[in-house]
Amino acid sequence: MKIRIGYGWDSHAFKPGVPLRIGGLAIEHPEGLAGHSDGDVLLHAITDALLGAVSAGDIGSFFPPGDARWKGADSAIFLNIALEEIQNAGYRIANVDTTLVLAAPKIAPIAGEIRERVASLLDIPPGDVSIKAKTPEGLGLDHVAQAHAVVLLERVEENNDVRVMHAEIDETMSVGADEIDEMLKEMSRGRKSAVKKPAFDTEDFT
Repeated sequence: MKIRIGYGWDSHAFKPGVPLRIGGLAIEHPEGLAGHSDGDVLLHAITDALLGAVSAGDIGSFFPPGDARWKGADSAIFLNIALEEIQNAGYRIANVDTTLVLAAPKIAPIAGEIRERVASLLDIPPGDVSIKAKTPEGLGLDHVAQAHAVVLLERVEENNDVRVMHAEIDETMSVGADEIDEMLKEMSRGRKSAVKKPAFDTEDFT
């Protein structure tokens, strides 16, 4: 399969006296998100989406909430493990689409900063990351933050030049020394003829 899709969801209640972090970004707000780690609801959702896309389990199977080692941990650690899992499975991220659901703080003014930070953590261009936000109108969830994340993965294909080189090596293994010599000469002549001279004299430009 050349592509895979993963979906992740997470939620945390707000709690006084706790720093607020969303998408790896520290945000000024009277309350933070309660959780065993730093409570970064967005990174948790993305982590689960990545792990789910390659059938590697979920964030809890790697980092049990009862394990004291992850108390207050930076959620970027969880994300790094998920990135290793998709790399080991032979995939890379094509794009990430996320939606935050919370009453406050307002995400629109800082969505660009969150997008840049998430892209940096995932090592992908910001244009491959979408950060959206909604308010939980009528749901009675004004004191909770939720995050939904969808990721698209694509299989990492072997470079075409490498495949050609392997094919040439395999071919030379089945012939004698004279034939190898002639093939190398032919390849050399082909490369020289492939170099095209410019149709105009660049010295004419002023």
